[in-house]
Amino acid sequence: MSYKMHLLVCGGTGCHASDSDVLLEKLKEEIKDNGLEAEVQALVTGCFGFCEKGPIVKVYPDNVFYVEVTPDDAKEIVQEHLIKGRRVERLLYVEPTLQEKMAVHHDMPFYKKQLRVALRNCGFIDPEDINEYFANDGYLALGTVLSKMKPEEVINEVKISGLRGRGGGGFPTGLKWDFATKYDADIKYVVCNADEGDPGAFMDRSILEGDPHSVLEAMAIAGYAIGARIGYIYIRAEYPLAIERLRIAIDQAKEMGMLGENIFGSGFDFDIELKLGAGAFVCGEETALIRSIEGKRGEPTTKPPFPAESGVWGKPTIVNNVETLANIPVIINRGGDWFKKIGTEKSSGTKVFALAGKINNVGLVEVPMGITLREIIYEIGGGIKNGKEYKAVQTGGPSGGCISAQFLDTPIDYDSLIQIGSMMGSGGMIVLDEDDCMVNIAKFYLEFTVEESCGKCTPCRVGNRRLLEILTKITEGRGTMEDLDLLEELGTTIKDTSLCGLGQTAPNPVLSTLKYFRDEYEAHVKEKRCPAGVCQSLLSYEIVPDKCVGCTACARVCPVSCISGKPKEVHFIDQNACIRCGACYDACKFDAIIKK
Repeated sequence: MSYKMHLLVCGGTGCHASDSDVLLEKLKEEIKDNGLEAEVQALVTGCFGFCEKGPIVKVYPDNVFYVEVTPDDAKEIVQEHLIKGRRVERLLYVEPTLQEKMAVHHDMPFYKKQLRVALRNCGFIDPEDINEYFANDGYLALGTVLSKMKPEEVINEVKISGLRGRGGGGFPTGLKWDFATKYDADIKYVVCNADEGDPGAFMDRSILEGDPHSVLEAMAIAGYAIGARIGYIYIRAEYPLAIERLRIAIDQAKEMGMLGENIFGSGFDFDIELKLGAGAFVCGEETALIRSIEGKRGEPTTKPPFPAESGVWGKPTIVNNVETLANIPVIINRGGDWFKKIGTEKSSGTKVFALAGKINNVGLVEVPMGITLREIIYEIGGGIKNGKEYKAVQTGGPSGGCISAQFLDTPIDYDSLIQIGSMMGSGGMIVLDEDDCMVNIAKFYLEFTVEESCGKCTPCRVGNRRLLEILTKITEGRGTMEDLDLLEELGTTIKDTSLCGLGQTAPNPVLSTLKYFRDEYEAHVKEKRCPAGVCQSLLSYEIVPDKCVGCTACARVCPVSCISGKPKEVHFIDQNACIRCGACYDACKFDAIIKK
């Protein structure tokens, strides 16, 4: 059926958790009640990326973008927009800097500088309908490969594109595929790494929820290129919506002959199986992931041999992450040269970042490699929340580094991020402002990596715990200047001697903050002061006599009764008894309590 208008409702996990599924049903009911079924279709799509403002409804072809829509808004959208042709003004996006309402999707700063290649179908097609994927060049690349290209030509096209692994390592994808062809074996494997473990990163989940067929198609192409007939998607079990849509997509692909035996009558067989992980961060490392697929404890192994030689059950295996694979069909359809023209000389194409933290526009953004941090944070992200000052951005997940303001104009690519002490990682990008303590931030990330260490190698298991103990000392006001030197020496040693990428990168937050925010470390050590007012042990609360009206609110909420004073008289805090919980600070309505 051909419809005049479509209501595209975001069905990503974020919007789904905010009742976008209920909203979709309400819209369908309103469309039916008003006799519009023949002209208007409401359907679920993948993530639009603008998660801060979800649930999102996009009216197509008007391209009007409604944000923070609730099920109760369904009737008004149908009555006003569909029937009367008037936009629902109160549901339009308000640009935070200019305070202007913006109706059209492509006018919004959040989308203006984006170039969506890996996310091309997210927010545009119904991920649970293979026909919508077909209608947008779906499986065209696989058909081309099987009917017109030899395996070596496929690998060469990927090499020409310059595509590098988007999961963190940045290894050239074509070269990895080529390695797997050098080893003869009765069976080879293609593995999709969907074990997205970085806190705050959700680009892989969004691709699988919004465009699962692109990953299935890419895996089949990879299988043809290296001579594999079996593929595994290793996905953490805590991604139920992505798993559900993958299962639907695999069933549909098999039914339509896109997976299974004799695909496109070419004689090529390829099948895909899901493997659910238990959520261990270390299983994002390819050798640990392979062991987990085999039913063993998820621990990394020494390399060489690399998986291309000896992977799943000792057979040649290639492991690519979700975002990497999502680029493959486009590269085949449009050519490696086209892809190579995007980005920088050594980092071609685009990269998806999960933009989060103290920023106005939180969500997924896909931008050409080479864009600067300033463009992402201030133009796409809409700047720092509440008019605060930028302090740093933490890229690359918990093992990445913190980038200070002096590098805001650095082009983002694999090599430049490493040069300034951070890394691309999977694409997490957490923005920090003047209220964040960089010592405490380093401690926060180290707590995560210590918890997630598999414990196999001593530098990671013991060394990172020692780093955490030193950071804890400093944030509690017990640190010494010698501790700062020890942090640097120990962190460098751990990077040089750990077995896998987790240990080799875990000290990055410590080393980068120590390098660019040393003054904050020294304030903690020399002055026993936390400049950002975050580290609880170094704080003190005092009452300003001129502002205190004796309302007793502070004394009533104090859990240790350390505030004294009669009603309508100035109160007093016993510093020896105070536990620095901040309850009095929050309770005072007269700004009479200050934090030092």
